[in-house]
Amino acid sequence: MKSLENKVAVVTGGTSGIGYATAQELAQQGAKVVITGRNKEAAEKAAAELGVTGIVSDQSKIDQIGQLAAEVKEKFGKVDVLFLNAGLASFSPLETATEEHYDAIMNANVKGVYFTVQKFLPILNDGASIIFNTSVNAVLGMPDSSVYSASKAALLSLNKVLARELASRKIRVNAVSPGPIETPLYGKLGLSQEQVNGFGEILGQRILLNRFGKAEEIAHVVRFLASDDASFITGTEITADGGLTVNAVVY
Repeated sequence: MKSLENKVAVVTGGTSGIGYATAQELAQQGAKVVITGRNKEAAEKAAAELGVTGIVSDQSKIDQIGQLAAEVKEKFGKVDVLFLNAGLASFSPLETATEEHYDAIMNANVKGVYFTVQKFLPILNDGASIIFNTSVNAVLGMPDSSVYSASKAALLSLNKVLARELASRKIRVNAVSPGPIETPLYGKLGLSQEQVNGFGEILGQRILLNRFGKAEEIAHVVRFLASDDASFITGTEITADGGLTVNAVVY
């Protein structure tokens, strides 16, 4: 039997990268999967490719989060897995960071994630699994990542607090913290392929496994945390970074 047979799973930000790979993995394990995306065309395209339900929703807008929860309730009733993957990554040194830069990241990565959990609480089954997609940036101290890193550190704190708050309903709350992953993210940051390759070569020297991870490898961790195989795990962070965080500092 597939590990997620007849489960309903919601993957925010499921149109590309880790979200896309995770939606695919959960569907292959028997789950009825809903993905979200801010772009209608991208959401429809990904949903069609994956054979899942796509809903347009911007996590940084509270009213759209409420509409998302209502639509999922109408179509599926209850939810068993909530993977909070959607987020924004942009970088700036402290001296040039703007209020707009700060607000955009915090609205998407912290406020949006927090209220997504809140809005979905009434339709989460007892015994459901909530999974935060965080980042090793929360602990690395990488230059120019102050706001992004702070947003991911906030999720690690929420991970522990909400695990405690929701334990009475047997809802498990966990986090996966990826290291550098081969996804379209680097292109979205405005880096050329040459720059991405150069960055990967330098960073690869710091990763014990000497390579970037694959989105599918993170999807496997999420699938584990979503399934009954992780039934005794809550309030925990699983770091999937190829050994980066135990191998000195990123320059």
